[in-house]
Amino acid sequence: MIGVPEHINWSQKSLDELQHVWTVDIEPALERAGYDLDSRPTYQQLLDVGYGGICYTLREHHELTLLEFLARVGYDEDPSSDSNPWDIDDETTINELNAYIRTLDQRRNLAESTITTKRSRLATYARLYHDIHGSADLVSRLTDLESQPDEIERILAVFDELDRDLESDASKLRYLGDVSQFYEHLQRRGKAAYNPAATIEMEYGWQRPEPDNAALSSDQVRQIYDAVDESSDELLILALCAWGLRRNEVAALHVSQLVLESEDPHIHFEERKNGPGTVALIYGRKTLVDRLDVLGASDREWNGYLFPSTAAASGHIVGETVQSRFQRLAEHADVYVRGKTPTSKMGRRFWYTTYLESQTDLLENLDAIAADQGSSDPSVVLKNYLSEEERRQYRREFMRNRLAAAFDSNEECLC
Repeated sequence: MIGVPEHINWSQKSLDELQHVWTVDIEPALERAGYDLDSRPTYQQLLDVGYGGICYTLREHHELTLLEFLARVGYDEDPSSDSNPWDIDDETTINELNAYIRTLDQRRNLAESTITTKRSRLATYARLYHDIHGSADLVSRLTDLESQPDEIERILAVFDELDRDLESDASKLRYLGDVSQFYEHLQRRGKAAYNPAATIEMEYGWQRPEPDNAALSSDQVRQIYDAVDESSDELLILALCAWGLRRNEVAALHVSQLVLESEDPHIHFEERKNGPGTVALIYGRKTLVDRLDVLGASDREWNGYLFPSTAAASGHIVGETVQSRFQRLAEHADVYVRGKTPTSKMGRRFWYTTYLESQTDLLENLDAIAADQGSSDPSVVLKNYLSEEERRQYRREFMRNRLAAAFDSNEECLC
C-alpha cells in the first residue's frame, strides 16, 4: 500500500460527501501514486492508496457499484462493443471518431483503459449533442468559419447539460479536455478550420484542483542513480530525469527515434501528448550509446527498442513497468518524497525544475553584461543581444551543468 489516509467514517457519509472525498482526497492520492487519471481507476488502485473502504459503503449504504459511482464523477462505463459503439447515426462523425481512437491506439502509446475512458466520454458527448440538437453532426460545420458562432452555442448547450449531470469540476474538465482534443485532431488533419471547444472553459466557474507538484531533488536523483546496478536501469533514470520523458515514451523508445551524430543530438517523436516534437539530449549520450552497443551485441535479432520485451506483442515494456521499476530503484536507494515512494512523474518534474533553475543561473550570469549596457534586466541581453544559436548554446551549457551536478558524472558536454 502506497499510503494510508486518516481514518474515514465511510458509513456516515452521504453520496455528495463521498463525491467530495473523491475529488479532494482520492484523485490527488491516485495521481501522487502515479496512476493516470485519464484511465478509470480500479478497486486494486483504491486499495493501493488506502481508500478501498469507499467500495463497501457504496454497495451497502448507497446501492451503487464502484463502476456506477465512477460514472457519476466522470468515468463512464464502457460503451457497447457492437459495430456502432457511439450510438449515433451520423456516418461522417462516426468515421472521424473511429479514426481519432485509432490514432490514440497506434501512435500515443496509451494504456487500453485510457483509450476506453476517452472513447466513453466522447460517446457520451456525441449522444448528448444528438439528443439536444437532433443530429450528431460534429464535423461538417467546422470547415466554415461563418458557422463558428452557432457551433459554439451548440456546444455550450451540451456542456450546460454536462455541467448539471456531472458532480465534480474535475470530471467536467476531463470531458472538456477529451472533446477539445478530438477537435484539435480534426484541425491537424485539415478537416476543421477551428476548434469550437477551445474557449468553453471560460464560460464556467469550474475550478481545477491544485496540482501536487512534488519533485525529486538533485540529491535524491543522485542517490537513486548511484544505487543502480544494471545499465538498463541507469538508462531508465536518465530518460526520466535527464531527458524529462513520460513513462510511456520511455517504455516505447526505439533506435529509429535517435539522432546522435549531429551537432544537435536529440530524440524525435512523431506524436507526443501535444503533437510531434523533439527532446534534446543535453546529457547522457555516452550512456545511451553504450546501451545501444550492448543491445546490438547481445541479440542479433534485436527489435530496436531500448527496453525490449519478448512477452509483449508490442515488442517493448509498458509504462506501468517503467513506473514499477523506477519505484523499486527508489526504494532500493531509500529515497522517499513526503514519506512515500516517488513516482516516475516526479523524475519528469525534476527535469522541469532543473531547467527553470538553469535559466535562473543563465540570467544571473548575464547581470554584468546588462549593467554594462545600462539595463537592470538581464533578460534584455538574452533577447536582444544574443543570437538564437548563442541563446541555445548557453541554455544547454547551464542545463548540462545542473544535470552533471545531479548525476555526479563526468559525462561529456553536448552543448
